[in-house]
Amino acid sequence: MSGPYRYSSGIKRTFHAADYAVTGATLLISALIGVYYAIKDRKKNTPEDYLLGGRKMHVIPVSMSLLSSFISAITIMGVPAEVYTYNTMYWWTSIAMIVAAVGSAHIFIPVFYKLGITSIFEYIEMRFGRVNRMVACSIFMLWMIFYMSFVMYAPSLAINAVTGLSLQGSMLVVSLVCIFYTAIGGMKAVLWADTVQMCFVFAGVICILVQTSLIVGGFDKAWEIASKNNRIVFFELNTDPRHRHTVWNMVVGGGIFTCTVFGTNQAQIQRVLSVSSLSKAKLTVWLNVLGITAITTLSVMVGVAMYAFYATCDPVSFGLVQRNDQLFPLLVMDTLGDLPGLPGLLLSCLFSGSLSTISSGLNAIAAVMLEDYVKPHCCKEMNSRFHTMLSKVSVIVIGLVSLAFAILVAELGTLMLQLVNLLFGVLGGPILGIFTLGMLFPWANKWGALLGILSSLALDSWIVFGTYMHRVSVTLPSPLSTEGCNWNISSNATLAPPSVAAFAASGSTSVYDKYTGVDKIYSISYVWYAGLAVLTNVVVGVIISFLTGPTKPETLNPKLVCPVFDIFFPWLPNKCLHFLRFGVRHERVYEQETLQLTKDRKSVSLELNAQMRYDNIGAEINSQPVKTKLSEVIVSDDEEPPLMQHKYENKCRIRKPSDSQLVTKF
Repeated sequence: MSGPYRYSSGIKRTFHAADYAVTGATLLISALIGVYYAIKDRKKNTPEDYLLGGRKMHVIPVSMSLLSSFISAITIMGVPAEVYTYNTMYWWTSIAMIVAAVGSAHIFIPVFYKLGITSIFEYIEMRFGRVNRMVACSIFMLWMIFYMSFVMYAPSLAINAVTGLSLQGSMLVVSLVCIFYTAIGGMKAVLWADTVQMCFVFAGVICILVQTSLIVGGFDKAWEIASKNNRIVFFELNTDPRHRHTVWNMVVGGGIFTCTVFGTNQAQIQRVLSVSSLSKAKLTVWLNVLGITAITTLSVMVGVAMYAFYATCDPVSFGLVQRNDQLFPLLVMDTLGDLPGLPGLLLSCLFSGSLSTISSGLNAIAAVMLEDYVKPHCCKEMNSRFHTMLSKVSVIVIGLVSLAFAILVAELGTLMLQLVNLLFGVLGGPILGIFTLGMLFPWANKWGALLGILSSLALDSWIVFGTYMHRVSVTLPSPLSTEGCNWNISSNATLAPPSVAAFAASGSTSVYDKYTGVDKIYSISYVWYAGLAVLTNVVVGVIISFLTGPTKPETLNPKLVCPVFDIFFPWLPNKCLHFLRFGVRHERVYEQETLQLTKDRKSVSLELNAQMRYDNIGAEINSQPVKTKLSEVIVSDDEEPPLMQHKYENKCRIRKPSDSQLVTKF
């Protein structure tokens, strides 16, 4: 590294005034977006506008918002730290995302979209009753509050590392800015702020990757250094589920826990439901796959370059930072600290990642509070303005509660990335399990669903607490070097140089052979927690349902069950498909693909595309789009009126030519 500065001397660079100014400007941009939409939409006070953007949002900002909800500061800081500490196996989460996208876009989202709901937990009540809905809502609320706490903590950890500003002060700034623009701007502010913030994230990650690679002699040189020290590992094929990261763990187990985010998480589904058609909703998910693959790959590459940069002097052992999660901001300062303003711009990507995730979570919790707690129990007769105000108050209250939990999170000492993935498994897994039980197993009843979700939550919680109480660890971090540290002139550490070999002859050390009895269960890899929860939920749910009297599939509303074989195996004979529907009457289901009202000066144009999937013998029928400039759509005598999913201000009607009375009004 050229120039007089050497991090190995024990001296840290800190923020310049220009860096503070740039970081502050980033926060100000997000706040101004909220102010803009608060003014622009001040006359639109319906919950649908506030929580779903009027269901008219564009695919691109929705896709960017989906991406930002998943890619937080935890990812930006955590993935490079994961590579630095262990190896590159985490990259396989990109492939796991494909597995999750298949389940999300083609199983869960179509069901939610066709029901026209705001909160996905409305489905739980339709399928399993009020009690199960409240249980699932409570688990979700706990999940998101803890998750947002981690996300608030992550950028504060970074700022603390490079500025000395207290963790509590940093968290207070991040949370207040996010609460402000989410509360006043609603969904539209969240989506467009997320889009701007993700641009900062991509720019920041690419910039630090290029600069670090140049300093170490090119990315090929960084790859060579990391490879020599066992950080480049992609094909760990061990089938033992206790092994921390393997191809099978990451693709299968990782695919399931990723589906907890993109398939049955209110924060994600709420964004998907804000577009105008089901086809666009599916497109947003697949565009998101590309974004996650890109940012995960870039973050892994940053981890490789970061390891090469610190290969001979580990900053944690040297006392420059306290945790590996602080290495990314330290790297920014070490490589770009002599350029005032640029470190502030790059660290803004951490703020951006956190702001977008927190705002998505707050908006989702506001929807859940209104649709699942307020409307079903009280205030039903209140107007839309009152409901919107309640949503805004919910954002503020939950934001402050999350801030309080974030202060507690600061006391934990494990890699944030692993803690968050663990959280997805323990709390997200049971939620994914109950939706899987409801949509794919038509025999399941309310008792099976209730005992299924509670047993899966109990099992995962027992394993997690047992793991931490017994201090079970399956894979030890790879050894690090301190041979290049100048311990004689360091002003940071009072400890002696650790007795660590200059470089390890092998990578991660497996220790699972020493565990016996119940410790073998505790040693299961954290990436399987979500899959274990889903399996437990389904098995217990089906067994209890048959013991207490299974639901008769023919009595179910077919919109509540996913015709999974029709979707993935449409080439099967009709008789076979009919059998594989297990008695659910999908034959008379109408699918509405698009519904769009367009105003012009003198008339209302209604475009309706109603598709009847199957007739009584299972043959597929596709009706042609009906276009008219009249206020009335006429259907034939043997057709049923298409199912309308959304409410519009314009009144249109559908009638049969033999009946002069109004059939459907929407």
